[in-house]
Amino acid sequence: MLGFLQGAAYGLFLTCLPWCLVGLASPRLAVPSEHPTRWQAVVRYAFLAPFLSLLMWLTSLWGGFDPSLAGWLAGLAGIAVEIPLERRWRRFRARRHKRRLEAMLQAEADRRRAEASREAGVSELDPAAPPADADEVVQALCRAKQALVEVGRDDHAAQVDRLYSRYRHVLEVLGSRFDATELAHERARSLVEEVCYGAVDTFTAMASQARGVQGLDVEFIRRRLGQEADRLSANETSALRRRLALIEDTERSLRRLAARNEAALTALDDTSVALSRIVTDRPRARVGADQACEELRRFIDGAGRYGRETR
Repeated sequence: MLGFLQGAAYGLFLTCLPWCLVGLASPRLAVPSEHPTRWQAVVRYAFLAPFLSLLMWLTSLWGGFDPSLAGWLAGLAGIAVEIPLERRWRRFRARRHKRRLEAMLQAEADRRRAEASREAGVSELDPAAPPADADEVVQALCRAKQALVEVGRDDHAAQVDRLYSRYRHVLEVLGSRFDATELAHERARSLVEEVCYGAVDTFTAMASQARGVQGLDVEFIRRRLGQEADRLSANETSALRRRLALIEDTERSLRRLAARNEAALTALDDTSVALSRIVTDRPRARVGADQACEELRRFIDGAGRYGRETR
């Protein structure tokens, strides 16, 4: 066993220089990391591997055996076998980390979506089966959500549900404060509808922009630019970077449009709050609440006068 270890130490030491030269020429062939560099190859084969071979050689001296041929051959092939194994192990760890991260992000997104639904009372709008009493605004929202779902943007389609819930809530508050025949009711309803139609136009623009980059795989492009950058030509690298820039520009534009819709949601919230503060019912009390409380307190203080004195 010690002879095998001593032979492996000799074989490993002999392969350090060739592998270091290979790493300087092409780091991806000698370094199994995701983004290999020449500096990593120098550290790996000029310091770490020679130190390991020296440690193995010093350990094998205790037995006093001669180096074996099998150990020498194993040392020569050690790095060639270790590189693909380490590369597979690194890829396995990266995939597992990615799955865990995606699961965490999905769980966090579901939690936030559930909290938003509970807090704001968001009603989910089904484009395939609109509500029975759906007006033109609700039908337009259904078409906008369907367009977003078709391009795979469910994250922005959830904003349609929020706008639909706000719209129904504003109409309920408006109906409770004004009669449908009043001019104020018609004016307020028309303004609310204009805000919703503007949001529908924004949703349609978002779906159109998302459809333009729907066929581009951002993970594939980043993987090519990262792991396979040394094998790509200048034209292919420029094309991949251009595609990545298009995707990033589209995402920024979608975020700006989503922020515009958030402004529409805020306007609807302000409208519902302002309408809720309007008092249109005829008061039933003949005196104010503060005056009534004061009169009741005086009656309680003098209630003892109405009782019979007990002897």
